[in-house]
Amino acid sequence: MGLFSIGVQSLSNSQLGLATTAHNISNANTEDYSRQRIIQVNNSPLMTGSGYVGMGAYVSTIERIYSNFLTKQVNTAQTSLSELDVYASSLGELDRLLTDEHAGLESALEGFFAGVNQLIANPTSLATRQTMVSSAQSLVARFQSLKGQIDEQYNDVNGKIQSYVGSINSYAKQIATVNQQIINAESVNSQPPNDLYDQRDHLIAKLNEVVGIHTTTNENGSLNVFFGNGQQLVVGTTASSLTAVVSSEDPTRVVVGIVNASGTQELPESLISGGAISGLLKYRSVSLDAAANSLGQIAASMALTFNAQHALGQDLLGNIDGDANFVADFFKVWEPRVVGNANNPDATMVTANYVEPPPYSADGTFYTNLKASDYRLDWDGTMARLTRLSDNKQWTDASIAALSTQIEDEEGFSISDSGGFAGGSYSFLIQPARNAAQGFTVNPSIAADVRQVAAGAPILASVGQNNTGTASITSGSVLEGYTAPATGTPLILTYDSAVNGFTTFPSYPVTVSVNGVDTTYTAGTVPYINGATYTMEPGTTPGAGTRFVISGTPKDGDTFEITRNSNAVSDNRNALLLGQMQTGKTMAGNTASFSTMYAQMVSDVGNKGNEVNTVLLSQTTVLREARDARDALSGVNLDEEATNLLKYQQNYQAAAKMLQIASGLFDSILAIH
Repeated sequence: MGLFSIGVQSLSNSQLGLATTAHNISNANTEDYSRQRIIQVNNSPLMTGSGYVGMGAYVSTIERIYSNFLTKQVNTAQTSLSELDVYASSLGELDRLLTDEHAGLESALEGFFAGVNQLIANPTSLATRQTMVSSAQSLVARFQSLKGQIDEQYNDVNGKIQSYVGSINSYAKQIATVNQQIINAESVNSQPPNDLYDQRDHLIAKLNEVVGIHTTTNENGSLNVFFGNGQQLVVGTTASSLTAVVSSEDPTRVVVGIVNASGTQELPESLISGGAISGLLKYRSVSLDAAANSLGQIAASMALTFNAQHALGQDLLGNIDGDANFVADFFKVWEPRVVGNANNPDATMVTANYVEPPPYSADGTFYTNLKASDYRLDWDGTMARLTRLSDNKQWTDASIAALSTQIEDEEGFSISDSGGFAGGSYSFLIQPARNAAQGFTVNPSIAADVRQVAAGAPILASVGQNNTGTASITSGSVLEGYTAPATGTPLILTYDSAVNGFTTFPSYPVTVSVNGVDTTYTAGTVPYINGATYTMEPGTTPGAGTRFVISGTPKDGDTFEITRNSNAVSDNRNALLLGQMQTGKTMAGNTASFSTMYAQMVSDVGNKGNEVNTVLLSQTTVLREARDARDALSGVNLDEEATNLLKYQQNYQAAAKMLQIASGLFDSILAIH
């Protein structure tokens, strides 16, 4: 009977070996499948007078060839790759948008200033003025189009977050279900349900592609799944639920929340790392926000600086600043956006406004200090704190008004509250630049009547008709807050050779600039210096706020007149200053032009894209090597399995032969009797 028993057991072992090998071959191309093998163990030998006689072997278990360490290496590499892949593809779309000749901003800026140059060449022509206004309308249309396409990307991010959250919840529920199946299967015969383990590993891998996770193992064979800094996603057979919710800080933004017993809790984006959803969130917070703010920074700066210079001009109808029909602003732009946090105690609001650009810079143009950043304003009941979110720089003060005074010059905008806060803490999101491109338009009044373009200058400086000296004076320009002389009553400056200066300057400060050195005179005689720039500070006295240069040799009694520039339809002096803004340092605190800032914006996106693509390429190699290492251990080798088929076939045939012999022996024994 021992031979029969051993033969039957051997036959069964071979059948299990063949079945396991066939299972491996069938799953050779199944994703995340780990090959299996039978584990044979000797039966207890039988003691006889001649010693122990072996009783064959049995299959103790079917083992899954698996390494938790190698699998974790693959998952770690995969979650990083998925994050980088989404980030890189999103950056690629943004880069193509900004560099497109027909969609980008550079060609529109060049076209606009080409229109300004045509106005300079022929300020009396209505057709030329219309060309300039039309080029401005094309420019603002390009700003609005770019902002619209960036907004589409924001909407796309919101939609993808909702989709990814749905995938996370689906995988979490499936993992919890498989956990239950594993617990049930192991409780029946204490044997590992290998295919269920593979199924769960596959779900873990897929979940890991969406969001970075880590796992722990329970004694009953189930897994716990966590993400972020330990947020529970699956605990045994229970799955938590994530949800896509509108941000309490910004209602245009969808964020990830987790549903718990107390309701829905928003999760900070910093808690979500790894996987496609992390790449998407990083793209939005790092690159897309920066691009939207940079575009708005350029639009707002252009509107503010161009308007400031335009306001110092004279239109074709002879109107200047202060006249009822004068249109000072060439462009219109939305004021900064302020959003109160949904968790604020009440609806008390904070408003923000752009400050007027600082006056003439070294290159002769206005400039702004606006930054390409959002800000968060917090009030804790006793102290106001403003945080610049691009670099986390902070300002604090005991009131909103005092805080505003701190930041106006440095940041280019002011803030004010609507009457004070009630008890409790408040938070506000301030976006000085984010929506400026969307609200950037040509002033409708100017678009309807191009004669209102202020191409000329409001004052004219000239030498007296009876002068005997050789001194000359430039035609002059004005400063913000100037007061032009009334028509027919010029401001006359008379040269006195006895003091080598002018004794008829009005009684307000006059700054004389020579080779970059400024000297201010507040009363009395103002000396004459050949080639010096004379700047009369703005004020209410006629002639205040004007600037001119006197050169040459004046004679005693020579006069120089500052008059209202009446009927000067051919004057293009203000248009010349507007044209200088194409290359003037109008942004970033008098350090960069509009084109430079746009080029920097495009460069930042391109450089970030190159950086991410380089890391992506490296991470692809890391993942491939990790998979190769895992597959070398756990993957199905068809050559090896073919060998096993032959081995188990021969074992089966030998076991069958053993049974045949045992049967023959038994028949012989029966025949004896």
